[in-house]
Amino acid sequence: MASNPTFTISDLAREFDLTTRAIRFYEDMGLLQPQREGPGGRNRVYSARDRTRLKLTLRAKRLGLSLTEAREIIDMYDSPRDTGPQLRKFLAVLADHRRQLEEQLADLMANLDEVKVHEKEARALLAKVEKKTA
Repeated sequence: MASNPTFTISDLAREFDLTTRAIRFYEDMGLLQPQREGPGGRNRVYSARDRTRLKLTLRAKRLGLSLTEAREIIDMYDSPRDTGPQLRKFLAVLADHRRQLEEQLADLMANLDEVKVHEKEARALLAKVEKKTA
C-alpha cells in the first residue's frame, strides 16, 4: 500500500521557486491547509492536495485572477463531483477578467496613439529647428 506523499514548506518553495513567506501567505489566505507536527505544531506538512492547490493558485495568479477569486474556484474542486457550478464560476471569472484586460488594452492603445502623435509633432519641430540652424 503506497503512502500519500508529503512535502515540507522548503520542498514546495524550491519546486515552485517561491519564498517560504509567500507560501505562508497563501496559507493565511486559506489556499493551503498543511498539517502541523512537531513541538507546538511548528512544522508544516503539506499534502499532495496542498501541492495541487498551490499549483492551481499560481496558475490563477498568472491569469491575473485575485487570490480571492482563485480560492473560490479552487475550493469548488473539493465539492462533490458535479463540475457544472465550478465551470460556470470559472467561466464567469474569466469573462470578467477578459473584459478588464480588453479595457486595459484599449487604454494602452489610446495611450500609444497619443505618444505617436506627440512623436510626430516633436520630429516636425526638430526638423524646423535643424533647418533654421543649417
